[in-house]
Amino acid sequence: MTLKTLSLIKTVAVFLLLLFTFSTISAQDNNQKSDFWENVRFGGGLGLSTGSKVFSATLAPSAIYDFNSQFSLGLALSGTYYSQKDIAKSTILGASIISLYNPINEIQLSAEFEQNHVSRNFDNPIFIDDNYWIPAFFVGAGYRTNNITIGIRYDLLYDDNKSVYANAWAPFIRVYF
Repeated sequence: MTLKTLSLIKTVAVFLLLLFTFSTISAQDNNQKSDFWENVRFGGGLGLSTGSKVFSATLAPSAIYDFNSQFSLGLALSGTYYSQKDIAKSTILGASIISLYNPINEIQLSAEFEQNHVSRNFDNPIFIDDNYWIPAFFVGAGYRTNNITIGIRYDLLYDDNKSVYANAWAPFIRVYF
């Protein structure tokens, strides 16, 4: 394992420890027994794209913990496979930490740190195969109704040459059950 992989694992472990500690402290403050799983919501994303000589598929499950009606914190995993016939194949694996804040019920603000590992293999020998890590830090805003939020986010760490996204701006639809 690389140093960055170990760092990501440590970050996730610390986050889970903090999440468990917060839920325990909250239960003690209210002098009642708290059920951690009652405050967890699950969601994620699916993507499928096909075209002339192009195929792409994405799976991105996520879970958030609602601390109260305004603030949530969660984790997500993602995996994408991309293939363009006779040109290249890419695999992107990642994890992220997301925070959601609802100043009013209809507005959701978000911040998300994402770390992706990219593996690109080219069919043409003039291009060099590539493996690298790339971070992204998104800030976003959206309109929320029930468990669905529609909005836009911006990657503060966007890199034209290495980013896995086509643009620093990205629309989103977020659903949690």
